[in-house]
Amino acid sequence: MTDQQLLLLQPFLDYLKFEKRYSQHTVRSYQDDLVQFLDFLQITFGGVEWKDISASIIRSWMASQKEGGMTSRSIRRKISTLRSFFKYQVRTGALEISPVTQVTVPKMSKRLPGFVQETDMAQLLESIRFSEDWKGYNAKLLFNLFYATGMRLSELIQMQPLQVDHSKGQLRILGKGNKERIIPVSPQLIALVKEYEQEKKKQFEKTDPYLLVTEKGKKTLEKKSPHILRHSFATHLTNHGASLNAVKELLGHSSLASTQVYTHNTIEKLKEVYKKAHPKEQDKH
Repeated sequence: MTDQQLLLLQPFLDYLKFEKRYSQHTVRSYQDDLVQFLDFLQITFGGVEWKDISASIIRSWMASQKEGGMTSRSIRRKISTLRSFFKYQVRTGALEISPVTQVTVPKMSKRLPGFVQETDMAQLLESIRFSEDWKGYNAKLLFNLFYATGMRLSELIQMQPLQVDHSKGQLRILGKGNKERIIPVSPQLIALVKEYEQEKKKQFEKTDPYLLVTEKGKKTLEKKSPHILRHSFATHLTNHGASLNAVKELLGHSSLASTQVYTHNTIEKLKEVYKKAHPKEQDKH
């Protein structure tokens, strides 16, 4: 940092250190972001007065960062630094308005949930072996319930035997806000639940009133979940043509926005179909 830059930035850095009481590491992070911005102004525009810094100049800086390979997350953090810096300038009277107010920060790319490929899941279901003790019974039913229904861990923990309708082949799930949804399941899963219930009666005189219980007959499961099975359930449904609204209801989402992330794999399949079938793509080969 040059002496001139230090002169420009020191009051703000002191404010962060002594008034905001930020850590030395955090203050250094702000300083590095601002020095980088000042370097950009000097190299690109030959230096610019604070009052002449516009939203378009900040956008140019953002574009240069993006072209340099910086992620949207890092750019958002740097814009946050500029926002704090210019807010301080307005507060101290050095500026009338912050140029950052007219800058739209890049959206964060939504992290796609992990899932197991269908072929891998089929092999897993065929090859997995559970122990013959009570923990094995628990693991087997838990595994199959997760993948067959896509229910949340919290919903499975709270599930009671009365929520299983053996005659209709469906489960009544109580989701967030006690919202109820019905999920149809296969006869094989119903048979597995029935087998589990029969074994539970043999093992225990009395248990907690839940479907899944520990080897002591108590409410089962810790807050650790093979959540990937829920994501696999949703992804495989969409891949086989299930409507987004149907998957939304099965997962118990309150809005389609939460469910739309599962369209990513379907879109990739459409791209593959396009590349294989479109005449212009065929001409390339």
